[in-house]
Amino acid sequence: MTRIVIDVPVLETDRLLLRAPCPADYPAYRAFLATERSRFTGGPLEERHAWRAFAAMIGHWTMQGFGMWTITLKGSDAPAGHAGLWYPGTWPEPEIGWTVYEGYEGKGIAFEAACAVRDHTFGPMGWTTAVSYIAAGNDRSVALARRLGAVPDASATRPPHAPDCHVFRHPQPGGTR
Repeated sequence: MTRIVIDVPVLETDRLLLRAPCPADYPAYRAFLATERSRFTGGPLEERHAWRAFAAMIGHWTMQGFGMWTITLKGSDAPAGHAGLWYPGTWPEPEIGWTVYEGYEGKGIAFEAACAVRDHTFGPMGWTTAVSYIAAGNDRSVALARRLGAVPDASATRPPHAPDCHVFRHPQPGGTR
């Protein structure tokens, strides 16, 4: 038997822990993808497609060495959302992405998690660029990208599945927050 093992760093902020996704996180992920709130991230999805998407999120860590973290509040292991890096083979650039589940919105969680991801990306990982691909109409994510200091990049290549998305380029840490 061959076992697949990968180390996923834990990112810590004042209020949050970003940890590896695990099977116990699936019900919250599935619940999110079953709602209209998931329309900007490919949903709503039937359960069989939600399961595949969750498996892809975990598998991304093995294939790329980075991926999405599960966001939890310190003192709780309940998933509040996910944030991290996404770079499937067909995409032109790596993405910093975020999703906050129902009941956790409007509390600064997505901003805090995305800052931690960005700082880790440009710090320990040594990346020099990252973008966020944001679906047209997703005004809350556009506002968050701007708050992170990201700027629109009209000349950037879009991923094949989203030719009309907005592309926001993230500055290295120290930029405007």
